[in-house]
Amino acid sequence: MKIIVTAGPSYEPIDEVRRITNASTGELGVRLANALARAGHEVFCLKGTGATSVEPPVKCHALTFTTNDDLHERLSRLAREHDIGAVFHAAALCDYKVARVKDGRGALQDAAKIESRAGALSLTLEPARKVIAGLRDLFPRAVLVGWKYELTGARPDALAKAWRQIRECRTDACVVNGRAWGKGFGFCTPPDRVREMPDKAQLAEFLPQWLEQRR
Repeated sequence: MKIIVTAGPSYEPIDEVRRITNASTGELGVRLANALARAGHEVFCLKGTGATSVEPPVKCHALTFTTNDDLHERLSRLAREHDIGAVFHAAALCDYKVARVKDGRGALQDAAKIESRAGALSLTLEPARKVIAGLRDLFPRAVLVGWKYELTGARPDALAKAWRQIRECRTDACVVNGRAWGKGFGFCTPPDRVREMPDKAQLAEFLPQWLEQRR
């Protein structure tokens, strides 16, 4: 089976040398890509250029991406060129992008490199492309797995957001983690099953087995 795994953070530019991004190592996505490759799948590992994990994709097609739009374009190309059987969307993408930058006087700052003498700056953010929302249209027959990383609230709140992602984005499963979930990971599949995984290593080993059971 041909499988896509996304890993690591995207970024959105402020100017040509500054950017906003998420904190993400990309380690989990690369681990999963390697586990799927070991299971005999042809894996395309799309890793954000800002990922800090040094673990390399092994026996995978190693690709990189920058912004949300760039990732969407790369996924669109893979959808056109390959019969993709599954997508594991573990990347930590930006929720917002920079619409405009103004200085303290309200003057627009759009230079390639905004001068530091411009003083305090105000950034207007607007929603960035929601890549997961378009995956089902790109890969109508593929198994789709999304991720939810939640910090606020408690476990029921994190689970509610995982189920909502599955419904709204038409995915087949969702991995949930973060402070709201607690230690480890939850793996949610409709209608209401939740499996608990203690760490990244077990999750990365479990997901190829789960995928195989669906075939």
